[in-house]
Amino acid sequence: MLPQSQSERLAPNPPAPLWLRTGFWICIVIAVAVVIRRIATLAFPSPNPPPQVAGLDDAFASHAALTLAHILPALAFVLVAPFVVFRRTQRPWPERLIYPLGLITGISAYAMSAYAVGGWTERSAVFFFDTLFLVSLGLSYRHRARGQSDLQRRWLLRSIAVLLGIATTRPVMGVFFATSRISHLTFHQFFGIAFWVGFSLNTLIFELWLRSRDHRLHAREIAQSHA
Repeated sequence: MLPQSQSERLAPNPPAPLWLRTGFWICIVIAVAVVIRRIATLAFPSPNPPPQVAGLDDAFASHAALTLAHILPALAFVLVAPFVVFRRTQRPWPERLIYPLGLITGISAYAMSAYAVGGWTERSAVFFFDTLFLVSLGLSYRHRARGQSDLQRRWLLRSIAVLLGIATTRPVMGVFFATSRISHLTFHQFFGIAFWVGFSLNTLIFELWLRSRDHRLHAREIAQSHA
C-alpha cells in the first residue's frame, strides 16, 4: 500500500493540459492512418507509386505476413489506448486487452527489425524504444497484479507514449522527404534517423510533463500541509 502523500503525487489528477491531449489525438489519428494505408498498399499495390515511397512499399511487401502480424495488433492497441488514457468506461476490458496487444506488438517489432529499411540506425532505435515499451508495459502489469493502481497507470501511460512515437516519426519523415533534394539523403539513410527523432520526442515530452505534474502536486501537498 502506498503512503498517502506518494499516492496523491502519482494520482492522474489534475488532467493533462490541452496541448498534451491534442498531441495524443494527433498521434492516434496518424498511427491509424499509417496502418490503414499499409494494409491497403499490401492488399492493392499501386502499379505506379510515387518514387519517394515505391522503395518503402516494396520493402514492406517483401515480408507482408510479418508486417500484418505487427501492424494489426498495433492498430488494436492504438484504438484501445484512448479508453485507457481517458477512462471512457468503468469496465475492465480495455486494460485486459491492451497488455496482450502490447506484448504481441513489441515482440513482432523485434522481428520486423530484421528487415529494417534504415539499417542499423533504425534497428538500434527499435531495440532501444521497443525494450523501453515492453519494460514499461511489464512494470505496469506487475503493479496491476499487486493492486498498485497509481503506479500501474503511470507505467501504462508511459508505454503508450513510447509506442505512439511511431506516429511522430511520420511528420519527421515528411520533413526529410521534402528536403531530400537539398540534403541528398535517401529514405534508407534518413529512415532510421526519423525513428530516433520521433520516438525520442514522444518519450522526452511525456517524461517532462510527468515530472512537471509531480512537482506541482508535491508543491500543492506542501502548501496544504502548512495551511
